[in-house]
Amino acid sequence: MPEHTQPNADVTTRALIERTRGGDMDALGALFRAHSSEVFRVAWHLTASRDDAEDVVQDVFVGLPEVLRSLSDGDRLGPWLRRVAARTALMHMRSERRRRQSPVEAACGVAAGPRDGIARLAMSEALAALSPEMRAVFVLKEVEGYSHTEIASMMGISVANSEVRLHRARHKLRTILGG
Repeated sequence: MPEHTQPNADVTTRALIERTRGGDMDALGALFRAHSSEVFRVAWHLTASRDDAEDVVQDVFVGLPEVLRSLSDGDRLGPWLRRVAARTALMHMRSERRRRQSPVEAACGVAAGPRDGIARLAMSEALAALSPEMRAVFVLKEVEGYSHTEIASMMGISVANSEVRLHRARHKLRTILGG
């Protein structure tokens, strides 16, 4: 993106945030259209369930006008929303109402093309075979790029526990994937 268009995008995003904070549903809709796919991606990777990921997206955006009050001026909306999505997905995973979906069902929509489809399906099935705790740490660290300190804070665990879960998740994935 050319540098001269970035300030306008920032101004537009800030305006949408302010309007959403004030209850403007059209502004909320615009934020949904702009960011729901990245919220869904984070939620889907963590929950390994399309239904649960859709529930997380709904929860994030229904509560967005209120939650936006905690967004500081220095925060960028995209990364901030991904953190909110991760926390919401983790809370959703803890709930007893969570529906289970088979690994094959969870992976159905993942394959982008014939070349990498089998590898992506295998990885989706392998991730679904991990415990929710190991999968969450693996996805937050390896896919989303959070530090162990951030993961520990989000999940309410120690940094050492985060590191151990990641080590175990990697080991189990290598075993499952034959690597």
